[in-house]
Amino acid sequence: MIQPICATCGTQFPDAETPPVCCPICEDERQYVPVTGQAWTTAEALRQDHHIVRTEMSPGLHALTIEPGFAIGQRAFLIETPAGNVLWDCLAMIDDATIDWINAKGGLTAIAISHPHYYTAMGSWSEAFGDIPVYLHEDDAAWVQKPHPAIHHWSGEAKALTSDLTLIRCGGHFEGGTVLHWNQDQGMLFTGDIMQVVADLHHVSFMRSYPNYIPLPAQAVRNIGKAVEDFDFETIHGAFPGRTVASDGNKAVKRSVSRYLRALGAPEPVKD
Repeated sequence: MIQPICATCGTQFPDAETPPVCCPICEDERQYVPVTGQAWTTAEALRQDHHIVRTEMSPGLHALTIEPGFAIGQRAFLIETPAGNVLWDCLAMIDDATIDWINAKGGLTAIAISHPHYYTAMGSWSEAFGDIPVYLHEDDAAWVQKPHPAIHHWSGEAKALTSDLTLIRCGGHFEGGTVLHWNQDQGMLFTGDIMQVVADLHHVSFMRSYPNYIPLPAQAVRNIGKAVEDFDFETIHGAFPGRTVASDGNKAVKRSVSRYLRALGAPEPVKD
């Protein structure tokens, strides 16, 4: 038996003698199948020539990435809190060095993931820390390719993980698209691809599909802005290394929503 992993999106599939014929996540219009065709690797093969790199972002916060780059190339975050450590978003592999390092910091109490492109090897990560809960929004439940008893499909518009960590459903990129607010150091927002931090590091953007350049409609973008307007955050940590808005996070989202709506020729949100 092998643990098949899609080489394009990094999603892990159920153990099998051979890989699946296709990856439903990559066949969806928000992702893609390469012109060379569907390709697979395995958890074991990935660990042989890849490793996880840790980058300290601020006290109690580390970004984790796979090196050399693999699949979509997103970063996950280890967030340390007095109520327990949380992994935000996930990676396609986990290795012994990372398990030991996290355990030395007190282990993990939960995993929360922004959207299906980053579900990756969430079951393996949960098992490595004692079958800890994995929080996914119920609107995206159909996209889970490898069911696991640790998965909790939460509902509604917000869910408190701890007194300082709150999941917020924004929708947009995926129906259950989620961001995470951390009430720490003037507030931080972790956005995955639900809000993509852009190259100038002063704005975010919003897309149904980033690789296929499919925009979101105006109302979906308004809804995203509204979903986070009552949360204070100075910093926005996006999906990819280097993509962090360092200051004025609330204002960055507001001006980004307005800029996007202007580009669509749509009415901007009414100002208070």
